[in-house]
Amino acid sequence: MTYTTLDVQLADKVATITLNRPERANAMEQAMWDEIPLAMQWADATSEVRCVIIKGAGKHFTAGLDLGLLAGLAVQVADDDEGRSHEKLRRLILKMQEVLTSIEKCRKPVLAAVHGACVGGGIDLITACDMRYCSADARFSVKEIDNGLTADVGTLQRLPKLIGEGMAREMAYTGRFVGAAEAKEIQLVNRVFESVEALHIGVLELALNIASKSPLAIRGSKEMITYTRDHSVADGLNYVATWNAAMLMSKDLFEAGRATVEKRPAQFAD
Repeated sequence: MTYTTLDVQLADKVATITLNRPERANAMEQAMWDEIPLAMQWADATSEVRCVIIKGAGKHFTAGLDLGLLAGLAVQVADDDEGRSHEKLRRLILKMQEVLTSIEKCRKPVLAAVHGACVGGGIDLITACDMRYCSADARFSVKEIDNGLTADVGTLQRLPKLIGEGMAREMAYTGRFVGAAEAKEIQLVNRVFESVEALHIGVLELALNIASKSPLAIRGSKEMITYTRDHSVADGLNYVATWNAAMLMSKDLFEAGRATVEKRPAQFAD
């Protein structure tokens, strides 16, 4: 489909989704909120896609929620009945949560490549990704607190699982910027690259590596790690036993074995 706020490309089994409003620092306006889940659903449903990269065009990854969208909320939820107005707002928030949850629900691994500013809604977005990488100029902020808001579309639920409760609270309570080196130290990102160019080259290499693996095994690994994050070890062990009882004896398993014996790269079906 044609996107107005995203650029979506597919090459060598890797889909690259670029936030494409560089003139507005990729601020997340309504059209972008509408298009992100469409792009993620396409990536999930397209068998040729084995891995996804999300990055930003221009100088920054994203400035977060477009304040123009925020200003229009009152009109969207207006109702003569105060209770009904509040219920409309709740439904709107839940819908926006689902936009970013579509990233987490995608069966393909999603890698965030962050440069420049990653603010507010940008944190919500990258915490829904499987892995996060950044360039040395990157800086991160849970900026909602400075706008008199409680972050409500994923940051406060996912960030503590990544960096621990203490640091998540510090970022959420202060809104301060965390630089690339500190982001690596607190495990917000996996790796810091020296430049934006090196970031994009490095993340693409990682994505291509992932894309060369068994798609079925990758999907199972993502499913298990996400499930275990929110469940007990015992529940996770039970689930993976059920998963592998159904998925273990696949053509991928035998192809991997043959490739090892024959000392060649494995070739897996999409």
